[in-house]
Amino acid sequence: MSFADALELLGIDSARIAALDRALGGALNMATGGASGTVLGMVSGRGRIVGAGRDAVRGLGERLGRAAARAERTDVLRAAHTVIVVVAWFEALEEAQLPFSFDDLELTRDEQVRIAQRASGDGSHPDSRWQSLLTVEAPIPTPDIPPEDVPGLLLPHYLVLADAFEQFLHGLALTERHSMRQHAEIRMSLLDMAGAAVARYEELYAQLIQQAPEFQFWTTRIEHWSTRNQVRLALSGIDTLLARTAQTLAPPVDVAAALARAHLADLGHPVLDATSAPEGFEVPPLEDMYLDPDFRVAVPGRQGNPADEHWWEQVDVRQDLTRYLAGALTSPALTEAPLLVLGHPGAGKSVLTRVLAARLPAAGFLPVRVPLRDVRAEDELQDQIEQAIRSVTGERTTWPELVRAAGGATPVLLLDGFDELLQTTGVHHTDFLVRVARFQQREAEQGRSVLALVTSRATVADRARHPEGMAALRLEPFRPEQIQRWLAIWNEANASSGQPLTWEAVDRHRELAEQPLLLTMLALHDATEGRLRGETGEPLAVTELYEELLSTFARREVTKTSPGAVPDHVLDERVEQELQRLSLVAFALFNRSRQWVSADELDADLVALLGKQVSQDIGFRTPLDAAEVALGRFFFVQRAQSLRDGRVLATYEFLHATFGEYLTVRLTLRLLTDLLPARPSAFSLAEGRIDDDLAYTLLSYAPLSSRQMTHFAVELTQRMPAAERDRLASRLVEVLRVHGARTTDQYPAYRPAALRTAARHGLYGANLVLMIVVLRGRTSAAELFPEAADPVHVWHRHCMLWRSSMDEEQWTDFALTFTPRQAWGEGGGRTLTITLRAGTLRAPQPVDANWLFGYPQGHGGEVWQRSYWDELWHKAAVTGSTADSILRLALEPVIGNLGPALTTFVPVDGERASSLAHDLLELLLHDTTELTDDELIALYERTVRGLGLMPHGWHNFGRVVQALLTVHERDKDRLGDSVRDMLRSQTLGPLDRLS
Repeated sequence: MSFADALELLGIDSARIAALDRALGGALNMATGGASGTVLGMVSGRGRIVGAGRDAVRGLGERLGRAAARAERTDVLRAAHTVIVVVAWFEALEEAQLPFSFDDLELTRDEQVRIAQRASGDGSHPDSRWQSLLTVEAPIPTPDIPPEDVPGLLLPHYLVLADAFEQFLHGLALTERHSMRQHAEIRMSLLDMAGAAVARYEELYAQLIQQAPEFQFWTTRIEHWSTRNQVRLALSGIDTLLARTAQTLAPPVDVAAALARAHLADLGHPVLDATSAPEGFEVPPLEDMYLDPDFRVAVPGRQGNPADEHWWEQVDVRQDLTRYLAGALTSPALTEAPLLVLGHPGAGKSVLTRVLAARLPAAGFLPVRVPLRDVRAEDELQDQIEQAIRSVTGERTTWPELVRAAGGATPVLLLDGFDELLQTTGVHHTDFLVRVARFQQREAEQGRSVLALVTSRATVADRARHPEGMAALRLEPFRPEQIQRWLAIWNEANASSGQPLTWEAVDRHRELAEQPLLLTMLALHDATEGRLRGETGEPLAVTELYEELLSTFARREVTKTSPGAVPDHVLDERVEQELQRLSLVAFALFNRSRQWVSADELDADLVALLGKQVSQDIGFRTPLDAAEVALGRFFFVQRAQSLRDGRVLATYEFLHATFGEYLTVRLTLRLLTDLLPARPSAFSLAEGRIDDDLAYTLLSYAPLSSRQMTHFAVELTQRMPAAERDRLASRLVEVLRVHGARTTDQYPAYRPAALRTAARHGLYGANLVLMIVVLRGRTSAAELFPEAADPVHVWHRHCMLWRSSMDEEQWTDFALTFTPRQAWGEGGGRTLTITLRAGTLRAPQPVDANWLFGYPQGHGGEVWQRSYWDELWHKAAVTGSTADSILRLALEPVIGNLGPALTTFVPVDGERASSLAHDLLELLLHDTTELTDDELIALYERTVRGLGLMPHGWHNFGRVVQALLTVHERDKDRLGDSVRDMLRSQTLGPLDRLS
């Protein structure tokens, strides 16, 4: 928006604008009055510019009162901002302390020619850059930008103008009369003038706030209007805030009015389907139950990734959602690109769009909520909008007709569930956000400015292209204050139904309670069972809670769909059947290493595992269509869908990832327990085949080593009798021994991932070992591989197989699950024990070379050496893993300079044996003040002993000796004569430096 456009929008008479343009040398119309005529015109006409701008802004309130539409009001606000940006510069120019008078600025013909010759087509000519002051809009505040950052955005704009003015002055004979010091003063004055212009802008902006509330919405800090940790209900107050900006607009009519009524009625509907609540309990309506969440907001830019948790950690948490949305919905920025609202499943994204649609004042805004799961995915956006309108109002209309019926209100598109399009249709809709921005651009050109908001799960936000300038807002989990307020509302609505649900009851399960939908699930469970505590009154353990949650909801759904009375044992079997269906969904996610699975993929898995059956027999093998129905009715399983070519495309995802992890571990334990023989074989000399086909099929695609899954496994196995745990662990050792001999695959159609057979064997073996350690708490290489001559070596070979079967993240999780410990057995042989790691990660057990090479513990014989030090370097390079490469990078100077010292080993009676390289580095890098004198002397003696075995012809021998002499000089006051004598004898002759 140009300065002339802004003046006209603000009501300045066109004749006055034309007169001003003539005085400025045609600058307003982007004409020039000869070389540097633009600069001279604007400098001499600065008073007229300020006067016209001041008059225009002074009449802002009156001009806003005449706005016939919300979009027109936004244009007027933008015009006012453009004017104060220009006025601020010229007021600063008027007050600048320069060593000359503006009245002295005249150009001779020679000066005009000289300046014209310096001009270029790249915009470096002073006229070109000064022209930008009147023709290019400066950055405008938005609620996405912290108020303190706005001056920083304007300052570069003003500095460019200061530089252009300085170039203009250098072209005048006037400045040639100035000294170098005066030139420096001129430059400093112009730089100061840029800063003064920013200060004047802030003063003028504060005056605009008095005339239009929108300017306050865009820049008000949280602490200026709100108390920290305050909990707000259902965007309360946003209608009042926005009504102040739309007092003169006509109310909507016809289909627009019907749409507004439908949105408003939604506030009175329960936050969940009322049938989800147990008999005698009430689910409060949306208006009473919805709490404004905390949020973070930022503009992704080229380097930003809204799906990256680490990126969001750099953004401050805000608690002013109502005020932020008021600012965003009145900002020009939201007419150019949508606001992307992100959150995890159950965070309240869809509910936010419902509340916002109901709260927006109909006199200024026309909310149109489009659930993308219910419209045809292949249609154009306009067609999808019209489908959604018909679904809500029952009326057929076109988009232009709807806008005309809105009475000047600005349409607000609330496009809910973009992630469902991405998950169900793949890459087909990765440009959806860009298409929304293009739709906004087209509508603006047609005089129908549109605001847009799009919701999506955070995990898929990186799979879409982002339009320029798009802001992203991420909903945050509930704070304790919000959970407590939610509980108070729930308990008040159900005061007559029994014991209230307390904060103490849900606090232990805060990871679930932080998500609004999962908090509702906890409340419904407590209402059904009457407790979130165990029989002793203590809060339920995590696995107990998950089992009760899943079983309770499964039992309710089975009861609803079962005609007549069902015997308890039959009901129990059907509940288990439902949970096993859910467990297969969990494995579908787990074995694909992602949080969602498409309906087609799930169907393929179920057919491969269960077969195509049409009978309704109870048991593990269940009809495919029944499984699909069951998944749809568990509300803690999110079913995303879209319509494409008349067909429903669906994906499944758990509202919280830990539900899937629990179900995966739960079914794993049942499958492994099934491997126990019911009774010993009658013919004990024969070894019966272990039927672990299904266990192998499900457990050979991904490791069960995430921290939460291991925790679940430990809790569940602790409920088993100790004898049964030991029997199962022994049985899994047998399975580990024979599983590598598998030659057939009983479920060849089950292929959730493309893995080689060797990798599947590795992953299955890794999971067996993990479960053995979980069951026993501690095991050893000898117990895992009882038939091996050297169990430690076999453990190493299996580790290499496991590592090759996993990606880097999987291997990291798996390796960090265990703590290995090297020791010696009763016969003096090597042993290796493996336990589950507990607590924070600590440094591993120090290496003892005696153990590595099979010497007895505390062996103190002669120094020994191996010749393959260079092979270690090469083998690490061949494997090329990230971990090996990082260590190799750090150790390249060590390997290159110490070489044979890596494989020269020094034993000490009763202590661990170390290498010469280790001891040298210990002396060079370790803080020796932490060692006692005896420990320091022993370290020197060990180092010198190892040095004696090094060949004197080795090219780095002298360098190593020199390093040793250097540290000896540091420590000589603490060392006795024995160290000095050893150094003399081992380094070929007397050393004068030690005398």
